Amino acid sequence: MVDNILAGLSTVWHWGPLLAILFGVFWGTLGGMIPGINATIAMALLLPFTWGMDPVVAIMMLAGVYCGGEYGGSIPAILIGTPGTNAAAATVYDGYELHKQGKTGLALYTSLTSSVFGGLFGTVALMLMAIPLAGVALAFGPIEYFCLAFLGITMVCSLGEKNVFKGILAGLLGILLSTVGFDPIAGVPRFTFGVLSLTEGFSMVPLMMGVYAITEMFKQAQGIMDGQSFNLKMKTDFGFPKWKELRRLLPTNLMGSILGVVIGVMPGAGATVASFISYSEAKRWSKEPDSFGKGNPKGVAAPESANNGATGGAMVPLLALGIPGSNSTAIMLGALMIHNIVPGPMLFMKTPEVPYSIFVSLFFANIFLFFAGLLFIKFAIKVTSISKPALIAVIIALVLTGVYAYSLEIFSMGVALSFGLLGIALHRFGIPHAAVVLGFVLGFILEANLRRGLLISNGSFFGAIFSSTLSSALIMIGIFAVIFSLYRGLKKTRDKTVNP
Repeated sequence: MVDNILAGLSTVWHWGPLLAILFGVFWGTLGGMIPGINATIAMALLLPFTWGMDPVVAIMMLAGVYCGGEYGGSIPAILIGTPGTNAAAATVYDGYELHKQGKTGLALYTSLTSSVFGGLFGTVALMLMAIPLAGVALAFGPIEYFCLAFLGITMVCSLGEKNVFKGILAGLLGILLSTVGFDPIAGVPRFTFGVLSLTEGFSMVPLMMGVYAITEMFKQAQGIMDGQSFNLKMKTDFGFPKWKELRRLLPTNLMGSILGVVIGVMPGAGATVASFISYSEAKRWSKEPDSFGKGNPKGVAAPESANNGATGGAMVPLLALGIPGSNSTAIMLGALMIHNIVPGPMLFMKTPEVPYSIFVSLFFANIFLFFAGLLFIKFAIKVTSISKPALIAVIIALVLTGVYAYSLEIFSMGVALSFGLLGIALHRFGIPHAAVVLGFVLGFILEANLRRGLLISNGSFFGAIFSSTLSSALIMIGIFAVIFSLYRGLKKTRDKTVNP
């Protein structure tokens, strides 16, 4: 293993590969910062330019884009309450609140350091345990995926904040939205009402941009019309956090990184699921769970370390099994095939220098990411000085452009605006839109894998759920989490009734 790592280092340690990685990180970060233009689109735009490049250098550059893209989405999530990527959605909860409290530097640099920590942790885990981690991916069948998604969906209870049942209602609404489109088993359209553009269901990008970006911009525009303005509660601090503040986040970063690697290994789960579950677990095990969603730095550290840790984990099924676990790794698989590199176990046996060169390039990409992040943060902070009406107009234009670029359909722009109006309605009734997004993210995984598991078990629900030790453990943890969240929510309501 050491010889393979050294061989990979000798391949990377030249000006050409290093510059390619650096360019990829910058390009990916820029793509992640623009709402709707995520790492996948940034990689797809670069793919034609890899023709004629050395195959390994081309993959290194795309790996840099992958790392930069996952981090870049956190910058608009913190500064304007709009996630640049799907995986940055969980960062909005506390990152945007920290910004509104004037702790912009703490939020931005926590995001950067946590992303680099998660990325480096995932890379080291990849170098040391690529083949064993591939076994983890193979251990997950349909019912294990269902149990994992069920564990993640228990987060809706805690997202209800003052009313647990509103969180559950929002989660069910998200799951309902995820059922629009083709039935994953029968293959027939559902809830499309004859609209051809709905046959594939709602895409994540227009839904996320609508619920987060459009809703927030509508709210701020309404405030301006009412004579209000968006003002920070105190003098804004853009400085780098003290070491003592970052040190407190190390346990959260470690937990998020581990979850990111493990969930990233599972094909189909990805960085978005990893960030939500990491945020949920950080809140669940915190001594101050009520501080989450109100500007707790751990609410930024947990999802950011997880979504960047997932980049390393996602490379395991791609390189060791030839299975892309996300849209971004599917682009990388295409690049590998274009350059006649066939992923799979034989890649590690015949040409180990290729996968280990990619592993080493991920390590350098995360080092470069720290310095690229510092540069982009300095630039992005200037966004806060733009007049609010102009900023609202620019953001809405960027969001709608990004949504159109993602799908090349005018219909998607209408979907984003519709979800923006839905977000306003949810806000009026105190229903957490974050729980709607979580339900939508996990809804397809829940339904499709439960139905596959039932087919395997001949319709026996309990036979499917308790078919393995792993699925049994996950479902029991999920049930316990629901009971605990309901108990805590009911106790909080009772205490307020007794002591108003």
